[in-house]
Amino acid sequence: MGTRGAQLQTEPLQADLQIRKWRPATRVAFRFCFVYFGLYCLVTQISTALVPLPNFDLPDPSTLWPMRPMVLWTASHIFHITRPVIYADTGSGDRTYDWVLLFCGLAIAILATIVWSILDRRRPNYPTLYKWFRMGIRISLAGQMFAYGFAKAVPLQMPFPSLVRLVEPYGNLSPMGVLWASIGASPAYEIFAGCAEILGALLLIVPRTTTLGALVCLADMTQVFVLNMTYDVPVKLLSFHLILLSLFLLAPDLQRLANMFFLNRPVSPSNEYPLFGTPGAARITLVAQVIFGIWLVGMNAYGSWKNWYVYGAGSPRSALYGIWNVDQLTIDGQLRSPLLTDASHWRRVIFDIPTRMAFQRMDDSTARYGAAINTDDQTLRLTKDDDKNWHASFAFQRPAPDRLVLDGEMDGHKVQMQLQLFDRKKFLLVSRGFHWIQEYPFNR
Repeated sequence: MGTRGAQLQTEPLQADLQIRKWRPATRVAFRFCFVYFGLYCLVTQISTALVPLPNFDLPDPSTLWPMRPMVLWTASHIFHITRPVIYADTGSGDRTYDWVLLFCGLAIAILATIVWSILDRRRPNYPTLYKWFRMGIRISLAGQMFAYGFAKAVPLQMPFPSLVRLVEPYGNLSPMGVLWASIGASPAYEIFAGCAEILGALLLIVPRTTTLGALVCLADMTQVFVLNMTYDVPVKLLSFHLILLSLFLLAPDLQRLANMFFLNRPVSPSNEYPLFGTPGAARITLVAQVIFGIWLVGMNAYGSWKNWYVYGAGSPRSALYGIWNVDQLTIDGQLRSPLLTDASHWRRVIFDIPTRMAFQRMDDSTARYGAAINTDDQTLRLTKDDDKNWHASFAFQRPAPDRLVLDGEMDGHKVQMQLQLFDRKKFLLVSRGFHWIQEYPFNR
């Protein structure tokens, strides 16, 4: 009875979808969305997010043939860009390359829509193509939401402010730096935001909860897009397109949502058409989607957990970890007074991760170096990223847990520093914590 009943429910839906004639504007809009969104998902990180393999990074599809030569040609001949167009991974999603790529995708979609509409103008609808494309958009959006969600649920995307960030003047921060530091300083909020993105992705995996999942993703991505726009975060293009993908999934239900929230009218059931007409095949595809969703959850969770111990808060710290104030600085045997006008005087020495360190100057600017610390020989070797031939060497002694002496040579000068460890917990951002009861606002 259950199988026969499911079949009776499925067959009318399939028949209704096959005979319903779409309006001309709907057909044109679908053709454009099919080409544009399909191409965008294929040539951006949305596609690679569907293959989250640990210890294996897929190449950026936008830099492969034929996209890279097309984008570079367009940049040179259409926009007359003479400077080198960077397509290497810089961490930014709003490079000149990305904007030209977007233009190319838009031009291809418009041209393809025109040709498709002329050659296929008599077709009344696209029921099968629509069902499969909708599933592809659903899964693609879910994959990207999982990727970003787990990067926040395990606080990795915005880590707690580093030691260098803690001593950097607030006014020197970029808008993006302010956003990263403020969210990173509240891991609980970052975890909450990540869980909200994961929730949207989970709801998208199951066809029956697509509408709710798309609404959650729309709310999540609207907030992210506004933050990106107002704090100048270079993920504007991607977050905006994730909003568009959410709206595409919501489009069939816009009238129902309007009836419910604004018009106070009865709401009819949503027609989430199955991919196949038979109940058995429909169940198989549902199980396959759920299994794929579980795989995405597992791989993203494992990757985030592993990265927590690679570059997150669970990663190793420097053997000399801490913020060290320079009590005394001697250069070539001469004691240097800590004058604000002395650009060669170091104010602080900061060790955070094992392979890096930084000097903070008297004007609060920082100079960052690669660091190799040998605790057995008690030596420190510094290098510069932009000068492979440059190096500095120090011997260090730690007469007390809060005292450090560096003695060596740097830039052709003999340098000795007497350092005092600063207690990191003296920063209010570190020690303040959360309070249920506050007689007065503690806004400092």
